[in-house]
Amino acid sequence: MPAPTLLEEHLAQLAAALPPYRRCEPLLARWGATLARRLTAGGRLLVAGNGGSAAEAQHLTAELVGKLRDDRQPLSAIALHAETSALTAIGNDYGYDEVFARQVRAHGRRDDVLLLLSTSGGSGNLLAAARAGRDVGLRCWALTGPAPNPLADACHEVLAVESPDSQVVQELHLVSSHLLCEYVEQALPENLESTVPAAPAAGPVRAGVEVVLDGGASRPVEA
Repeated sequence: MPAPTLLEEHLAQLAAALPPYRRCEPLLARWGATLARRLTAGGRLLVAGNGGSAAEAQHLTAELVGKLRDDRQPLSAIALHAETSALTAIGNDYGYDEVFARQVRAHGRRDDVLLLLSTSGGSGNLLAAARAGRDVGLRCWALTGPAPNPLADACHEVLAVESPDSQVVQELHLVSSHLLCEYVEQALPENLESTVPAAPAAGPVRAGVEVVLDGGASRPVEA
């Protein structure tokens, strides 16, 4: 019998992680409803991760500030690792463990939400961010790999993907981000769902260049 290919091995790991992941739906739905309520009330979502998890986090904020499917109002979501000048300045002055925590203290307000992504659940800068978030009064959530882990313990709630493969964990974190956005949009009040601007009223079309003279009078110059 031939050895399984890389693709077959990867798909087998993904398939093994799916049955326990299905149990995460009620949590994602509740998170989505909470975000819809808090973000439309003027709150914001702060998100952070390292490496591939940073990319996943930034994907999530892009979907919330922009849109996932249909047009709707923009929602405040900030990827802390994307602020490169602040990130490098804080890292240089205070150490890498503080790069997110200091931004949480700067931007976070009571009842905002802090979402931290980590496949290992052991990143020092994310643990410091979770502690800072709780100190400021934020609701702290985590997307991690298998629990228990330190980040899961440091946050109020965690969605832990039960897989030993960090690639599978990140892939299901992406699924979680898309589903979270879906639940947010589903829970938005109807009057806030769309922000398509009305077409401007048609006005006269002016051709040429308008020259303003010293006395304030203007004279059109034909093109």
